[in-house]
Amino acid sequence: MTAAVALTVAGSDPSGGAGVQADLKTFSALGAYGTAVLTALTAQNTRGVTGVHAVPAEFVGEQLRTLLADVTVHATKLGMLGTAEVVREVAAVLADRPSGPVVCDPVMVATSGDRLISEDAVDAVRTVLLPVTDLITPNVPEAAALLDVAPATTVEELAPQAQALLALGPGAVLLKGGHLGGAESVDVLVTTDGVLQTRRPRVDTTSTHGTGCTLSSALAALAARTRLAAPDQPTEWAPLVEGARDYLQAALVAGAALEVGSGHGPVHHFAGWWPA
Repeated sequence: MTAAVALTVAGSDPSGGAGVQADLKTFSALGAYGTAVLTALTAQNTRGVTGVHAVPAEFVGEQLRTLLADVTVHATKLGMLGTAEVVREVAAVLADRPSGPVVCDPVMVATSGDRLISEDAVDAVRTVLLPVTDLITPNVPEAAALLDVAPATTVEELAPQAQALLALGPGAVLLKGGHLGGAESVDVLVTTDGVLQTRRPRVDTTSTHGTGCTLSSALAALAARTRLAAPDQPTEWAPLVEGARDYLQAALVAGAALEVGSGHGPVHHFAGWWPA
């Protein structure tokens, strides 16, 4: 059996709900072999982030080049890159070496509200990273930061902002509307083929730590499996978005049962595998 291989390039979360730890759990849950390149160490728990220690850009690049020289990666997920130097290094490696479809979660602010990326790194993501990304998955505040506009306040404002992000160079944009509130959580997928809304009932829970990491890594895992099965076919994001959202929905519903931490607890990445 040949395994579908997914790669995460992201920071570490000691609490296990977000970052590389969440990505690797998600990859495994969805049937992809997980590999990882660390960009930062964080001191955090379910209540917040107290510190970030960035890995030097040169060593991030060395991790990537060493891995890709040996392992065939079918899809890559980018998470917290932290600094402009790391963003540029990662973009340069991905432009030079094949790594399958690239899903970028432009992590800028944690669920707790803590800032996780430097100001100059935002511009590097906008100008250098997006052109080498196949799908970007910002939330409402992240989209506003990348576009330097006011955050969307209605579902109707999501599509125009997603289309503006598409014009910056990524292959597709999934703009997440979870910050908007309401009975449903509405995301908008924009590709060169058009606009698609995807909806799920909003889950009333405080176990939301790592939701963005989990969704983007689910997309990478599903994209890796698709690429392995049909290496010459372009990635069709619409069905992968629906599958990833179904996985996240189940993880959100089951998250509270874990009773991990006293703040925003994690989603349950193995809700379908652990005993009830």
